[in-house]
Amino acid sequence: MVNGLVIQGHAVASGKGKDARYPDGTLRLQAPFFLEGGLDINRFYTGTINLDVSPYTFEIRRPKYFFREIKWSPFIPPENFYFFDLIAYYRDEEYEGLIYMPDPKTKTDHFQDTQMIELLLPELQDLNYGDKLKIRVPNDQLRFFKTV
Repeated sequence: MVNGLVIQGHAVASGKGKDARYPDGTLRLQAPFFLEGGLDINRFYTGTINLDVSPYTFEIRRPKYFFREIKWSPFIPPENFYFFDLIAYYRDEEYEGLIYMPDPKTKTDHFQDTQMIELLLPELQDLNYGDKLKIRVPNDQLRFFKTV
C-alpha cells in the first residue's frame, strides 16, 4: 500500500489545460488505440488524477497492458504506454482503476516528476488537490520502494 497526495498536472489528458493541440484531451485521442489493443478506458473519468507518491519511486515489472509505438497525434512521434492494475482508497471507499503511464523513453513533452503517477479512475466526487489517496498495485506489475 502506498500513500499519495493529489497534485495538479498539465491537464492535457482531460483537455482542461491550455494546450491548443488537444482541446478535447489526449485520452480521447488515445482511447481508440487502446480499445483496439483490448483495453477499454472509456469506463473511467476522461482525465487523470496526478498522485505524488514521494518518498516512493517505482520499478516497472510486468504491466497489465503495454502498447508500443502508438501514433495517436500528428504533433508528436509515436509513444509507448504502460498500464497497471490498481485499487485506490478514498474516503473509506475502494475504487478499481489503472495507472496510466506514457513511457518516459518515448514521451516528448508534458514531462512529469519521477515520483508522480497518473491514475485512471471513475469520477471521484469532491476530490481536490491536496487530498490523500492510498493505492494498492500488484507487486508483480509495478514495485514501489522508498528512495533515500
